[in-house]
Amino acid sequence: QVQLVESGGGLVQPGGSLRLSCVASGSRFSVYGMGWYRQAPGKQRELVARISAGLSTDYADSVKGRFTISRDNAKNTLYLQMNNLKPDDTAVYYCNVYVGQLLPWGQGTQVTVSS
Repeated sequence: QVQLVESGGGLVQPGGSLRLSCVASGSRFSVYGMGWYRQAPGKQRELVARISAGLSTDYADSVKGRFTISRDNAKNTLYLQMNNLKPDDTAVYYCNVYVGQLLPWGQGTQVTVSS
């Protein structure tokens, strides 16, 4: 069973940056299309960035130009570089596949953007 562990969140001022990491256990990480999701209080979880097994990327309009998703298959790790953060980016961030059956969710990592 694949386990997902997210880290790297924190409190940052508007305009600041954070880099999130997601480490996946198991040996099949490289074949998964992976994504970063977020869930703000009172809102549904949404997919904000995704990267295919072939390294194609796509972003939600709300983060395009500010967030960059990447992966290191040798380390079974997914990254999300977040720049020019805004208060609306405040949420718990999770990683998971974006096609097929979802893997068990990790605990997520809290990102809070506030002055």
